[in-house]
Formats: sequence, C-alpha cells, structure tokens
Amino acid sequence: MEKIWLKQYPEGVPAEVDTSLYPSLVALLEESFQRHRNLPICTFLGRSFDYGRIDTLSVAFAAFLQAQGLKKGDRVAIMLPNTPQYLVALAGVLRAGCIVVNVNPLYTARELEHQLRDAGAQAIVVLENFAATLQRVLGELPQLHTVVLATMGDLLGFVKGALVNHVVRRVKKMVPAFSLPKAIRFNDALARGRGLTPKFPAVGPDDVAVLQYTGGTTGVSKGAVLLHRNLVANILQSEAWYRPALGRVVQGEQLVTVCALPIYHIFGFSTIVLLSMRVGGSCILIPNARDLPALLKTLSKQRFHSFPAVNTLFNALANHKDFGTVDWSHLVICVGGGMAVQQATARLWLQKTGCPIVEGYGLSETSPSVACNPVNNTQFNGTIGLPLPSTELTLLDDAGNPVPPGQPGEIAVRGPQLMAGYWQRPDETVRAMTADGFFRTGDIGTMDERGYFRIVDRKKDMILVSGFNVYPNEVEDVLTQLPGVLECAAVGVPDGKAGEAVKVIIVKKDPDLTEDQVRGYCEANLTGYKRPKVVEFRNDLPKSPVGKVLRRELREQQQAKADS
Repeated sequence: MEKIWLKQYPEGVPAEVDTSLYPSLVALLEESFQRHRNLPICTFLGRSFDYGRIDTLSVAFAAFLQAQGLKKGDRVAIMLPNTPQYLVALAGVLRAGCIVVNVNPLYTARELEHQLRDAGAQAIVVLENFAATLQRVLGELPQLHTVVLATMGDLLGFVKGALVNHVVRRVKKMVPAFSLPKAIRFNDALARGRGLTPKFPAVGPDDVAVLQYTGGTTGVSKGAVLLHRNLVANILQSEAWYRPALGRVVQGEQLVTVCALPIYHIFGFSTIVLLSMRVGGSCILIPNARDLPALLKTLSKQRFHSFPAVNTLFNALANHKDFGTVDWSHLVICVGGGMAVQQATARLWLQKTGCPIVEGYGLSETSPSVACNPVNNTQFNGTIGLPLPSTELTLLDDAGNPVPPGQPGEIAVRGPQLMAGYWQRPDETVRAMTADGFFRTGDIGTMDERGYFRIVDRKKDMILVSGFNVYPNEVEDVLTQLPGVLECAAVGVPDGKAGEAVKVIIVKKDPDLTEDQVRGYCEANLTGYKRPKVVEFRNDLPKSPVGKVLRRELREQQQAKADS
C-alpha cells in the first residue's frame, strides 16, 4: 500500500525515525537519568522523586537481584499499582539484564498462577495489598524463588519529608491477611543492594526487554515478546509524533503528564512512563484512577500538560461535579487510546478543557502505538489517525490479499515496534503474521483517500471493557467449571461507561442455579473487568451444524435489543 498518509503529516514530523539511536532501553533510560538528574521524574501522594534518586535506587535494586542469583534473560514480575517503586523496579530489572513481566495487581489467583508459570518468573515485586493472592499460588510455582514485598509507605527514608500518616494507616487497613515468611521487604532489598557492586551485563537491541501479556482468540493469555529495539523504536516514534504539541509547553517548564492509566498496561508503560522519561518529563502517579474524588483532588494541586486516557476516564471526569476544581488550561495534548473514543465524550471534553482528544491506536504486540491523529488537530474525527513514522498499515482480505481502495479489510501492521513473537508459542506467532512480515491485528478497518484509518468492526470475538481485552473463551472456560452450568457463551453488550460490558448466556445443568451463585463464582475466578455485568439463562444456544456456538448470532441479537 502506498504511504499516502505521509502527505498529511504535520510540519516537522519525519516519515522515518532513527531506531538505532540507542542500542537498548537501558541506554535510553541511563541517558535520561544523567541528563535530567535534578528534575522530578514523578510525584506521588504529594511527594516528588527526582531522576537522580530513582537512578541510585534502581542500581541498588539491580545489585540485589543479581545477589539473588538472577542473571541475564531471567524473568522478573512486577505486580504493583502506579507507585515510585514501579520505576525503581523497572530500571533495576532491565539494568540487571532481566526481563520485565508486567502483572495486573487485581488478578485472581488462577490468572496470576497462569501468567507466572507461563513466563517462568523467578522473582516478583508485589504490593502487600495483593500478597494474599500470591500466597495462594506460591506453592505451585517452584521456580519463583524471590519475593520482594512493597508497601505504599516505602521510600520514605529516601526522600525529604514523609507521607501523611493517616494515608499510610488507611492503606494498611486495606491489606488482607497474608503469610509470606521468606519475602524480603522492598526497603531491605534496596539496603542490601547498596552495599554491593553490580556488574551490568551488555544488553543489545535484540535482547528481550518485556513480556507483555495479552489475551488470545483461544482465551489463553500469552506474552508478547517485546525486544529492547521494539520499545526504543516506539518511544522515538511517539516522541516524533507528539513534538508539535510538546512544543507548546511554556519554555522552561518541565512537561508534566498525568499517569492515571496503570503502568502494567502497555499504554501506561510505554506511551506514558517511558516516553515521559525520554523527554525529561515528570509523571503524576495516580495509584487508583477509579477514585475520582481523590484523582481530582490530586490534580487540583498541580499544573500538568499531558493527559493520556481511555474514553471511560475522560467521560467520567468530564461529568464529575468536582471537574471545575482543576485547572485544565495548561493542557497541550490529550491522547485517547485503548478503546474507541465516543463522539459525545470528545465534544464534552473539548468544551470543558479547550484541549481536543487525539485518538490513537495500538496493541500490546506493537509496543503499543501504531497510529494516531495529528496532535495539532482541533476537532475530533472518529478515526484512529495516520500510521506513525516508520510504520506501515495495510488492509487484507481473509486470504491475506490487499483489499481494493475504500473496502474494509483486516488491519495489518509492519514496523520496528512490532514484537518478536509470542512467548513460547511459535504456532500462535506464525498464525498472526503474514509472509512479508505484517502482523494481523484482527481489527477490521477502512482507509480514506487521505490515509486516515477507521476501525469498523473486530474480526475476533474480543470484548473491549474500558480499554481492556476480554476474551469470551476465558470467561466461558471459567463458568463451565461451575457445577450447575451445562454450557454458556460470553458476548459484549453496549455499556455507557465502559464502552462494552460482558454478558453471559447460560444453559443450566442444575435448575436451581442462581444468578448470585454465578456472580460469586466469577468474583473468585475473574478480574473485575472480566466479570459479567449481565447474566441471562436460556434453554439452548444457537449453534452451527458442527456444534460450534454462534457468538455472532448472539451479538446480533444483543445489538437488535439495543437498537429497539
């Protein structure tokens, strides 16, 4: 496909970026640590942490990991909310030559065990609030020999001042009882590491940096293998694309980004945190974006310029009664991703802040950014924008052939940000790739005469809840293990807040099975966003001649109900 989109690039945005600028993500981070040493890298609960301090602490953490016997290529899981400890652990793991495994802290025991087992994680950094979940599966993971236990009050000995005591006490009350006698406290790990001299291994562009877990069409969560060069490339691509907006920050001011999206999600990890570090910015770390009053109270005390988010958060904030307590006038860029931005949300956000939402598109497999609207756009257009520098998009039919202009096809991506493959799943990797190196996204899109892409449907059965992928097979697999369920199907239904919600249609084996029992079982076995919002019981499910449940027919039924 001809790169007709290049004609629409804003002035100053290059068609290509030099992805060889840094040999590794480690080199990029170390340059940022040195260049911006005295600037704040983040603020958290009203306290500031500078680049130099995170640099020093991450060196200590790397030394600690090496002292535990961890070596280049070993996997280290990070199961933390948005806290400064995440930045320390991230840089420390990479400096030790190890591979970061990002873990959702809200995982159930079943989900956590699968991911840690699949990744072969040998160490984990976990906030004590979620330690009880880890305790339940630790006996099933003999390879996991090092557990580092963090608390919300860590690092107080390493910054001036202290957190308000009542905040720490309140968080403590939220910690379920657990017993991990062999765990090492985060501050103790740093203390041990400071007395050691680490030997950082050479890390190159083709070394693995991160295993970013995503769902699959089979419902099995699998790790996208992101190399150092993949992440470096995407950071530089995003920086080049955002430059026209970043140039509007008042000269002499440090770019401040609101990090309300979780860092364990690839959007928060790469497009927010790593990009901010690359440009010498500071992140306002929000540990729980669902607590809107606390989020708005935090933002009311600080000046910020960048606000990346999903439609759900933009909409909830714009409709909150305390929205006006925050000074939004310094915003220069608001990027929407993770799910489709709704027209009504974009309109209200622009009306209230004066800063338009710029919609983009990405995937875990692409580190993540693939396309974005020009950041100097003044109006929302409902597209995912143009391919980023050094990125190619094409549209394919079911046979893998390019579709004629104006016709819908499956979006396929090729570029330096594309993953090396799926962790230990060569069959899945081959299935997702074309012979000429394009990744088939499973999303159906169109391209207009200017090169703007628009998503029109999803080829996969994936349900998108507030920017998070939910795969029906996983929900169905869990529910069919509940006594009393004969068979079931999971589909997405429209939801005003989350974009989509999960609905399950169940055929009972036990006529006495209740909705409360179904919900209780899901609470014990599925993360919150994967749990069904709607439960329906039926006598049968629509099926194909070979007995396959026809989810498409169920979705069409739900859409017909919504339209009527």
